[in-house]
Amino acid sequence: VQLVESGGGLVQAGGSLRLSCAASGFTSDDYAIAWFRQAPGKDREGVSCIGRNDGKTYYEDSVKGRFTISADNAKNTVYLQMTNLKPEDAAVYYCAADFGRCSLWHRTYQYWGQGTQVTVSS
Repeated sequence: VQLVESGGGLVQAGGSLRLSCAASGFTSDDYAIAWFRQAPGKDREGVSCIGRNDGKTYYEDSVKGRFTISADNAKNTVYLQMTNLKPEDAAVYYCAADFGRCSLWHRTYQYWGQGTQVTVSS
């Protein structure tokens, strides 16, 4: 399984970014993809996840109403649309995947992307 993230960058507070996670190598459709983030000196935090089959989504409380996770199953790509970004959203964002149900607990996932930096200026 391979996950490739893209879309990070520098944005002003209040701005928007869209992250992409392209997945390959899964042998079935029964998997979930999640976005995590890790800021310097902080633990890795689950942001959002989506089930490949059922499309169910979950969000961490601080991003509800600002972030939207979606999937293009034909492209095996998951997106994280981030709006109204705040300085506290700045972090390295990772996508993660594994067979089974959606979860925001990082130990659920054995497959990880390389990460993409999101910087939010105030």
